[in-house]
Amino acid sequence: MSGEVAPPLARSTLDRAAHRRGDAQWLTEAWLRARVLVLDSTDQGRTLARTGTSPPALVLFGSADVPAGSESTAMFLGVEPDGVPVFAVDAPLPALPGTRAVNLREVGHLLADREAGIFTTALALVNWHTRHGYSTSSGAPTAMDEAGWSRVDRNGGRIWPRTDPAMIVLVHDGVDGPDGHCLLGNNASWPGTPGGRRYSCLAGYVEPGESAEAAVLREVREEVGITVERVGYVGSQAWPFPGSLMLGFLATADPTVPVQVDPSEIAYARWFSRREIGAALAGQTVDVGDGAGLLLPPPSSIALFLIHRWLDGWVDAGQ
Repeated sequence: MSGEVAPPLARSTLDRAAHRRGDAQWLTEAWLRARVLVLDSTDQGRTLARTGTSPPALVLFGSADVPAGSESTAMFLGVEPDGVPVFAVDAPLPALPGTRAVNLREVGHLLADREAGIFTTALALVNWHTRHGYSTSSGAPTAMDEAGWSRVDRNGGRIWPRTDPAMIVLVHDGVDGPDGHCLLGNNASWPGTPGGRRYSCLAGYVEPGESAEAAVLREVREEVGITVERVGYVGSQAWPFPGSLMLGFLATADPTVPVQVDPSEIAYARWFSRREIGAALAGQTVDVGDGAGLLLPPPSSIALFLIHRWLDGWVDAGQ
């Protein structure tokens, strides 16, 4: 049993306090007493965590202790339950004994709710600012505004952070017990792993004018030639690599229908039993051909969350 009640990056304890983003006087005072997460956008958005702690503990600095000059990149994330404001800055990570640099993929699932929310929000904002130095309408340079929640050009044209909606679905046969099967694929763009082959849920971006449910039907049909039914929403989480919102679904399909992959999207796709998935999660080798063992999605992903839901018997989103 996974024991998870929410996707790993869908947890937070912050009050975002959006009404404070335009209050310059309050923000100035809040910065002086803030906790600050330092992220380095030039190094995969890494931040510092203390070594030897379980779960990992992120390092939050006082505003007087952040790298010199980084206050110009300060982004207001929200207010903690104890009333202390939290900011993030984009700067090279300082050398600090007893710490190591970590990325969100590596530790997101291990963090406490508080730190998962802080890290996920900060990384999403940092990645958005990194990619939007110019206005999408005028082409003019933009500068950070509204405590990091917008950018504005010299003529007052404003842009706000956006996330790209994407669906991800675990397709299964609707059968309970160890003989139930789910359909997983290996994306054609994924790098190879010696001795292993990664399989995950099918996923794709929601297109303009399309609902998330319609995207599930279309993507599965396009990628593996299968028609799904009983599409049920499970949950969502941010995936700031660089800026997606993953909408998680379960859906059923007939496992006797031949799988026909689109080789430009999917290199391999096949049905796996609960026995096989359970064995892989337990560290046992599950042969997927060519001497490769089954590798499952990383723990911080919503894909593994969906697999656990199905493995634990939660096969219908309505249950």
